[in-house]
Amino acid sequence: MSNVSRSIPPDRMAVLFAVMLVAAAGNTAMQSILPAIGAKLHIPDVWVSLAFSWSALLWVLTAPHWARQSDKRGRKALMALGVIGFLSSMALCGLVLWSGLMGWLAAGTTFILFALFRSLYGGFGSAAPPAVQAYVAARTDPEERTQALSLVSSSFGLGTVIGPAIAPFFILPIVGLAGPLLVFALIGIIVLVMLRWRLPNDIPRFAARGAIASYPLSAGPSEPTAEDENEPDLPPQEPLSWNDRRVRPWLLAGFFGGQAQAMMLGVIGFLILDRLELRLRPDEGAAMTGIVLMAGAFATLLAQWGLIPLFRLTPRPTVLWGATLAIGGILMTGLAQDLHGIVIGFATASLGFGLFRPGFTAGSSLAVPRRDQGAVAGMTASINGSAYIISPAIGVLLYNWHPMVAYGLMAGFCGWLVLWGWKALRQDQAFGTAHEP
Repeated sequence: MSNVSRSIPPDRMAVLFAVMLVAAAGNTAMQSILPAIGAKLHIPDVWVSLAFSWSALLWVLTAPHWARQSDKRGRKALMALGVIGFLSSMALCGLVLWSGLMGWLAAGTTFILFALFRSLYGGFGSAAPPAVQAYVAARTDPEERTQALSLVSSSFGLGTVIGPAIAPFFILPIVGLAGPLLVFALIGIIVLVMLRWRLPNDIPRFAARGAIASYPLSAGPSEPTAEDENEPDLPPQEPLSWNDRRVRPWLLAGFFGGQAQAMMLGVIGFLILDRLELRLRPDEGAAMTGIVLMAGAFATLLAQWGLIPLFRLTPRPTVLWGATLAIGGILMTGLAQDLHGIVIGFATASLGFGLFRPGFTAGSSLAVPRRDQGAVAGMTASINGSAYIISPAIGVLLYNWHPMVAYGLMAGFCGWLVLWGWKALRQDQAFGTAHEP
């Protein structure tokens, strides 16, 4: 970290890194254990899925507001608000689930309260990422800004790997499956203390605005950025439309591919419980789910941090090859009957989605000039987040009807994307070379 930014001391960069990391890790840790908790409480699978949908909906609705507020009320204050929302949600959700597992609360009451306390994360947790990015952008010199932003952004993706990996170790004797939530609440308190103690709320050196971050799930790293406001004056223009022919194909690609990925993530925990016959052993189910989600997150990191820069992939082939790989991985996962087959299938699908997501994001960005980058970034963030509002619950409903119906629909979305995208996605430019007007 000392080599990344001369403007922000290493200890402060570590605090900013931790703020982003803990928010993503805690959410994906919960994602890995919640199907097992639902099985133990005998809650219908779809209600378990809807608990995440509610949080994702609130994140999507409130993230733009907090991104604007970080520029008005101060970045440190918004970071603290996000961390407080995270740790209070984790603590209250953990206590409620523990009470339900101990039989002190009825199962229905437990999940109603759980969904209520998840609102704190969905509604306030989204305040931290844009504040962190704007804080870094406002205090780093232009030549080091990209590297510094990449460091704090990478912590969001790293958290999607760490969460499922360490969650099984926090299933403790007394609190059981609620342990990971309570432990992450304690970690959140530590991060908040370090934030208050080590991060001064000094005057920014440069103007910068907060950027919206996608809802953190085990779907791989988010790529948030903060924009520099020191741009030359541009003539007035019409706001970028969702129906703009330059970006419409890329946004449609993101929408359909996102539905498939969201369904896959919503169903995987229940598939593991059923295929490995762990409904009556939910603690083991949580551990197995963590292994599978971690494998998928590593595959996504391989695609986004390895394959794309190594082969200098451009948006169109990245989307098409990613969707093709996802089809194979989805079908392998749906047909797998043991842990090895599920891991291989899920990792293959995650590798494909790891190519697809930055492909459609970069394609949208490259389709418009610099002055429209803020608008198109908001559109892609909305597409990414909206997929997790209802699609996971729909996937679980179809899965409970017949597993291959759900996995067939996921593969169908990706298959349509390949066939339609072959003609519709024609732009073929290198990543990071968006043209100017």
